[in-house]
Amino acid sequence: MQNAVQRKKVIVAGHICLDITPLFPERNAALSEVLSPGKLIQVGEADVHTGGCVANTGLAMKILGADVSLMGKVGRDDFGEMVAGILKKYGAQSGLIAAEGESTSYSVILALPGIDRTFLHNPGANHSFCAKDIPWEQVRDAALFHFGYPPLMRSMYADNGAELAKILRLARACGAAVSMDMAAVDPKSEAGLADWDQILKNILPLVDLFAPSAEELCYMLDKERYLEWQERAGGGDITEMLDISRDVRPLAQKCMDYGAKVLLIKCGAPGMYYCTAGRETLEKISARCRLDADAWANREGFEKGYVPKRVASATGAGDVSIAAFLTAMLEESSLEDAMHLAAAAGAACVECYDALSGLEPLDVLREKIARGWKKYGED
Repeated sequence: MQNAVQRKKVIVAGHICLDITPLFPERNAALSEVLSPGKLIQVGEADVHTGGCVANTGLAMKILGADVSLMGKVGRDDFGEMVAGILKKYGAQSGLIAAEGESTSYSVILALPGIDRTFLHNPGANHSFCAKDIPWEQVRDAALFHFGYPPLMRSMYADNGAELAKILRLARACGAAVSMDMAAVDPKSEAGLADWDQILKNILPLVDLFAPSAEELCYMLDKERYLEWQERAGGGDITEMLDISRDVRPLAQKCMDYGAKVLLIKCGAPGMYYCTAGRETLEKISARCRLDADAWANREGFEKGYVPKRVASATGAGDVSIAAFLTAMLEESSLEDAMHLAAAAGAACVECYDALSGLEPLDVLREKIARGWKKYGED
């Protein structure tokens, strides 16, 4: 299996940044307390690492054994040098674009114990990323082209996603299968005002595997439903109260109607919903992936999450889950095995403050699953 995935080249392109996570004491504290004006909150050392889809998903796939090239954009500044230095440790710095006059994207992540993360984010050079930044000659040999975080890249959502559609169309013309991940949208930002329903109509016919979170997708396709979710959650974790039939399946059906072929919807700790198109549609996915269309066709289900030993931070857990799924898919695993590994990789990720430290080889994850790793909601 390992040799099978190594023969299949992967391109991971899109958003990249530097993540700075202050470590908070292991005590309960409200976010309002931390952000209170004029107050000093003592924290521990900062965990500094690369973030964004390019680093999280790309490096995770590389660690898992895939032949991956990364394509992201930073500025010629101190943060850009830090990003390049981290990627160099993995031998993955060659595809990084250092643009003069641009700033490197960064996030300050507030990961308080027992509270979902809050991000302070500067998109930086990601806003100007476009098709001409991609060395397309490298994509011509790829089995998979994975693109991440269009909502954090202005050029990707401007003009109803015209530049993003161009990138995806060029990737398909190079013969690669196309997968795409999303990111949360700040409702008050420029991206929050974009017509995401129309953008998804324009781009999903060009996407083979689509992997948004439930909250991201709901905001984009049904804002009224999203507000109802927030009200129902009462300030708590929305994913804890989602009903698959009532809340998730209608969004999934819309994505499939728009043209998605394999759909994964991340639903936080509870797990991931998945569904696939029919055999004839799946057969249109690049032959380089060697996807078993008969076995993968017309499938639907919910993969429960595995329970981690501890929860340090969920930063990058969704990206790592998708990395495990894609790597397993390229190994020609069954859909069931790929879903198990996606859930297991996500659970392993949250045990550490960064996306990659908790990641283990797929065979190790398989062994843990075989030994009866407890799933979310099980006694």
